[in-house]
Amino acid sequence: MPLPQEHNHLLIVEDDKGRKEFVLTKSAYSIGRDQECTIRLSSQFVSRRHATLLQQPKKDGSYYYRIVDGDGKGRTSANGLIINGRKSPAHDLKNEDEVVFGPQVRAIYYQLRRDTMPSGPLDEFDITLINPGSMFDELEE
Repeated sequence: MPLPQEHNHLLIVEDDKGRKEFVLTKSAYSIGRDQECTIRLSSQFVSRRHATLLQQPKKDGSYYYRIVDGDGKGRTSANGLIINGRKSPAHDLKNEDEVVFGPQVRAIYYQLRRDTMPSGPLDEFDITLINPGSMFDELEE
């Protein structure tokens, strides 16, 4: 059975206060301007509980994130979500998806695959040595 691909899930948010990066590891995130939200957005155009991010399992043992408009309990935001240019109540996020919450408030989702690690331990003394005498041989020619 193949091992699950490990991914780093990253959400980069831009709002009235600038740019913030969030590494996603939890099963759920609340997004909005409310103090209680795990990802806080700064804009008067964003609802208190604008969206919810939910971790969803894949068959191979890894996971992805779904974004849902509103608080996750059926109460939607005032302006909704625009994902990749289209209004949508929910969306399974894919690498480089853009989510717009309101004017000048957006997020880009990245799913970065971790490169496989070398099979053996790294050797800090594994270096290539150059014979200093060989450098002078080239200069004399």
